[in-house]
Amino acid sequence: MTCTSCSSTVESVLQGIHGVQRAQVALATEEAEIRYDPQLVGVHKLLEAVDDTGFEAILISTGEDLNKIHLKLEGICTDHAMRMVEKSLEALPGVDDISIDPTFDKLSISYKPDQTGPRNFIEVIESMGPGCYKATIFSEGGGKEPVRHEEIMQYYRAATSEDFMAMDFFETSSMLISFILLGKYLEVLAKGKTSDAIAKLMDLAPDTAILLTFDGEGNLMHEEEIDSRLMQRNDIIKVMPGGKVASDGFVIWGQSHVNESMITGEARPVAKRKGDSVIGGTVNQNGVLHVQATQVGSESALSQIVRLVESAQMAKAPVQKFADRISKFFVPLVILLSFSTWLAWFLAGKFNGYPKSWIPASMDSFQLALQFGISVMVIACPCALGLATPTAVMVGTGVGASQGVLIKGGQALESAHKVNCIVFDKTGTLTIGKPVVVSTRLLKNMVLRDFYELVAAAEVNSEHPLAKAIVEYAKKFRVEENCVWPEARDFTSVTGHGVKAIVRNKEIIVGNKSLMIESNILVPSHAEEILMEAENLAQTGILVSVDGEVIGVIAISDPLKVGAQDVISILKSMKVKSILVTGDNWGTANSIAKEVGIETVIAEAKPEQKAEKVKELQMSGLTVAMVGDGINDSPALVAADVGMAIGAGTDIAIEAADIVLMRSNLEDVITAIDLSKKTFSRIRLNYIWALGYNIIGIPIAAGVLFPSTGFRLPPWIAGAAMAASSVSVVCCSLLLKNYRRPKKLETFQCRGVKVE
Repeated sequence: MTCTSCSSTVESVLQGIHGVQRAQVALATEEAEIRYDPQLVGVHKLLEAVDDTGFEAILISTGEDLNKIHLKLEGICTDHAMRMVEKSLEALPGVDDISIDPTFDKLSISYKPDQTGPRNFIEVIESMGPGCYKATIFSEGGGKEPVRHEEIMQYYRAATSEDFMAMDFFETSSMLISFILLGKYLEVLAKGKTSDAIAKLMDLAPDTAILLTFDGEGNLMHEEEIDSRLMQRNDIIKVMPGGKVASDGFVIWGQSHVNESMITGEARPVAKRKGDSVIGGTVNQNGVLHVQATQVGSESALSQIVRLVESAQMAKAPVQKFADRISKFFVPLVILLSFSTWLAWFLAGKFNGYPKSWIPASMDSFQLALQFGISVMVIACPCALGLATPTAVMVGTGVGASQGVLIKGGQALESAHKVNCIVFDKTGTLTIGKPVVVSTRLLKNMVLRDFYELVAAAEVNSEHPLAKAIVEYAKKFRVEENCVWPEARDFTSVTGHGVKAIVRNKEIIVGNKSLMIESNILVPSHAEEILMEAENLAQTGILVSVDGEVIGVIAISDPLKVGAQDVISILKSMKVKSILVTGDNWGTANSIAKEVGIETVIAEAKPEQKAEKVKELQMSGLTVAMVGDGINDSPALVAADVGMAIGAGTDIAIEAADIVLMRSNLEDVITAIDLSKKTFSRIRLNYIWALGYNIIGIPIAAGVLFPSTGFRLPPWIAGAAMAASSVSVVCCSLLLKNYRRPKKLETFQCRGVKVE
């Protein structure tokens, strides 16, 4: 594909097929992403439809490829042997589908990773013919077929007909094709560099892993280095100091520090010991670890990040519609201009509209007119216009990934540069998200251990950070290492307010003042005073009632993230309004807001109220971004123009967001907005370049300078200029790879390090 007309044609053909729900064709990557009903249309039908449009299509993957392995078979020569292999593999539990490509002796197997894996497949294949049959990981390569010289020469044979006695344009055609091919070659090289981020991410995964085999009593029996692509779930691998972790998993033996900066962006090494999780692609630093694999291959966090970036690079930004609209009329207009140019010069020559001395000695007036018409046809290039947006989006999303900002597509990238209002959640967003109990005030005579036993039994079922803080604090009153709390019956979680449960036949309610009022429980004045005290100290006060009577107040503190005030200050200087919306009480919310410099506060908000507030702001004409980390933030993240999820937050919040801040740093909010602005500045520059090139180039090619200067643009030079335009646009986009965060953030980062 060379221009948006090509991609639009393929896209419209695919969307017109019965059973296709959505088709998206990306010009820069030359890939199509199709969502379809397999009961109505098959893959072969889709491939044929693309072929019918004049383009070649190769199947890259299907939606079932998440757990798929490709094996290269050796020593299996007959169809009978191939069928035997297929039947043997189909008998394995967990094998979903098998496809064979006899041309490349390639075997593709879809499977359930919790039941089987690639080493099992190789073992079955090689056991069928010891010493003869062999299976290895299939190395993807080759790609597209090279252009055959015979086809090119058959062009040229037609151009050099012996019966054609007039002057030929052989050198023009050869030079024209040479420059166009050179331009396309340079364009492909340049476009390849736009995907460097993907390559760098994939390079994080180690090539090999040390597989450990234990006997039934846990004694080490065997240690073997294997291809990391052959790893299976529940494998136990050994990670040496300085080595990379081969897959996601958890530590079962050893202690060390792991550098996770390449995934999370956190520069400080993270301590790991038995039970701690590790991420594939991270670097072990100073100790030996034994890790049990939980997510391998395409299930790993690294693979999911790669897929996220790839998907983002496929997605079209709304501004791309501008190029699509122009491309619909561009080609017909160019043909009309080309014909008009030829006709004008031809008629001028025929009726002596210009001196005969203008005609070069090697041609006549017809040939001169023809050259002007051809030059207009050649120099008019829609390719640069079509590449203006997708190449910039590809580089922008790649740069974002390297900065720890995962942008899920062109829509998010475009919307982010328009943001003028940001709604912040409090817990885990403005604050560290690891609250701790700082004080406990009992209103009734009872043992603190008994009090926390009741509270922890109710809170242990909640995933809220405050609940976890209470349960963790309650463990201090237990002697046992593994705390077993009393059974909690009829557990109910009231989102944004607290929990209710029956513990030891007592009704326990733990939550904020609103929950007590809703439950018809009187909050005594003494408890009110304690709550106000806590709120003035930017602490969260939690009330505890037993059988309808408030018996205690727990004060919890969640410190602000380092530099939160600086981030809000920088946003103010960027004329971006900041708002705090939280489910916490008004006192704590106001204290936190005052500390960071936020003026507008909405407290005690339920999840749906957060989303409603976002919609209200949008109705007032603001472009709103929502920054949050919890399940209760998901509705607001979806409702916002740009949803930004903290990387350390819940999976649901990350799924709902448009942008994921992998490092969980607030300054990356500014990075996302600034990168978006830089990217769209580059897109605008690309459009100016592409349109300006055609506006200037077409008149010159048509000969407007020829009467006054004698300068004309031969077709082969026009071809070189046309090729150069596309390369220039791609190179202009590639300059985004030099992106640096705003200087204010660099200064802020230095201050942050000193504080720590």
